[in-house]
Amino acid sequence: MPSELPTDFTLIDDPLPYVAALELRPLSQIDLVVIHCTELPTLADARQFGERVLYPSGTGNSGHYYIDRDGRVLAYVPVDRIAHHVRGYNPRAVGIELVNTGRYPHWLARDSQRMDEPYTPEQIATLGALLASLQRELPELKYIAGHEDLDTTHEPASDDASVQVARKMDPGPLFPWSQVMQATALERLQP
Repeated sequence: MPSELPTDFTLIDDPLPYVAALELRPLSQIDLVVIHCTELPTLADARQFGERVLYPSGTGNSGHYYIDRDGRVLAYVPVDRIAHHVRGYNPRAVGIELVNTGRYPHWLARDSQRMDEPYTPEQIATLGALLASLQRELPELKYIAGHEDLDTTHEPASDDASVQVARKMDPGPLFPWSQVMQATALERLQP
């Protein structure tokens, strides 16, 4: 049974320029929330990255929601659109990004495979409130996972091709999974 959930947070609607080019989906198709960290120093950096056009469709990589260190939450992509945030799961998932440096700026370097920045209490409180709101809005929402749970591929380190490193490590070892799971009725997805 979930513990008491915070119910208030400020949602700032700030759609990416290419939102209309993202594929629509019925809300009943969404059963999963994927937790990410931006692996960038600031929300402004994450926004700039999200605005990059990477695909012939005129779209790029982005989560649906971004939670800054102070607990502000911005909606970059409406949940009825499929955002590109996790390989193989996008059609069924909502992506939530927490601003955190992660492995920045040498994401795939052999000696940069640590994630040392803790998430703020404000981010975790906002995440709990956002998860509760999504559960009310999305009738089929049942699961939660970390990006690292779903993308387990490895690739050569950017500074030493003889060493394999994880492609994705977010939200990482400092993400308070036990606290989050106590505050939600969602189940941890075991792929």
